[in-house]
Amino acid sequence: MIGGQLIGHNDPDYQERVVKFNELISNCAIYSTALDITDAANALAAEGHLVDPDDLATISPLITRTIRRFGDCIVDTTPPQNIVATRLDLTLRALFPAAPV
Repeated sequence: MIGGQLIGHNDPDYQERVVKFNELISNCAIYSTALDITDAANALAAEGHLVDPDDLATISPLITRTIRRFGDCIVDTTPPQNIVATRLDLTLRALFPAAPV
């Protein structure tokens, strides 16, 4: 599976579907990367830079490492400057009034 999990069923039809799905996902990632490379090369050419076909031949859309479709994910772990009060101090009766008997 994509996340490294094992196929949990011994059903050959299920296993075949999982393999085909994984192939489809990897082919979509390769196609998307090829489109990104094409867009980047076209943008460089539009700016007047020389795009050498020999250089493009060394670029592969087949990524063998982590796929980062939208770039690097940077997590900012510093606490916010303005802390918003998130606690609601009400008595239990104010939130859940007793139903009339």
